Amino acid sequence: MGLSTYTPTEQAENKVKILVINGCNINMIGIREPELYGRDSYADLVKMINDHAAKEGIDVEVFQSNHEGAIVDRIQEAYGETDGIIINAGAYTHTSVAILDALKAVSIPTVEVHVTDPDEREDFRRINYLRKACEKTIKGHGFKGYIEAMDYLKENHDI
Repeated sequence: MGLSTYTPTEQAENKVKILVINGCNINMIGIREPELYGRDSYADLVKMINDHAAKEGIDVEVFQSNHEGAIVDRIQEAYGETDGIIINAGAYTHTSVAILDALKAVSIPTVEVHVTDPDEREDFRRINYLRKACEKTIKGHGFKGYIEAMDYLKENHDI
């Protein structure tokens, strides 16, 4: 079970396709600990991603689930269909070998994003399984980290 928002840009064979995956509790941004995550909502985040993608000629799908298995399923479904993945797995970053294995299995260029900097928070947040499958980590840049990740994938992979 997951929430997917897909905004196709002009249909062209050479469009970059990026899948943005948000994990547990990311849908509560703006409500959950606003002193850490800010007051902008998840809808604001999705709009910002879609607006930037449209401007850059990127086909983007934004997927969010609080269920680990749904995230694994969506990563596997991206195989052969997606040029790049941006993932903010939320707390699954610190616990999920299953998501790590799914990312490794599909071998799609992946950038990890965190709105805050987990390394500056509680000790348990310094454990990061997903980083092993990601070529870049952007942390502590707020929502702009997602834009940086899209730009990075587009610029560094000729996709």
